[in-house]
Amino acid sequence: MQSKIHASMKYSYASLLFPLVLALAGGAAHAEKADRAKPMNIEADALRYDDLKQVSVFTGRVVVTKGTIVFRGARIDVRQDAEGYQHGVVTAEPGKLAFFRQKREGVDEFIEGEGETIEYDGKADRVKFVKRAEMRRFRGATLADEMTGSLIVYDNTTDVFTVDGGLASPATSGRVRAVLAPRPAASAPAPAAPAQLRPSSSTDGGKK
Repeated sequence: MQSKIHASMKYSYASLLFPLVLALAGGAAHAEKADRAKPMNIEADALRYDDLKQVSVFTGRVVVTKGTIVFRGARIDVRQDAEGYQHGVVTAEPGKLAFFRQKREGVDEFIEGEGETIEYDGKADRVKFVKRAEMRRFRGATLADEMTGSLIVYDNTTDVFTVDGGLASPATSGRVRAVLAPRPAASAPAPAAPAQLRPSSSTDGGKK
């Protein structure tokens, strides 16, 4: 039986159809900016380090945390570039999907996504969900928006994401599908109470 490994990373497609570009509603809320500078902590069953390629390969029930970011999958290949940015490719078990989750800054909202492969680019602060891609936005525990496609690219710096349907095949219809909930209206200020007239005890309107 393989022993579980806890690691603290302190160093710190065929042509696509039907592109859809969407911006998350909600004003100035973005993904947590501090996540980029947080250490990447990895839990797995096994680790193989390739010194020549400067790549660490974690396999077996992989769980990655980086600030509010969470990845889960069967394998993750991690490398760090010359500027110190971390890059990772998360792969799911056959027939399953890898998982991603991140909090949005300043609001009680989370972004979740799944795909057969998830690519994380720490320098560009961008996440790609590849094949059978799904992405959801939650307000608290309530599902707000949901979309599926062949490839979803989520830009954390701008909260803009693109969804591509992919080529039609037995595995995909080649269409983007999205359910977008209306944004809750801002609460209107309570109307001012009408002025109340008080009866006067004087018949001359109080004149002296």
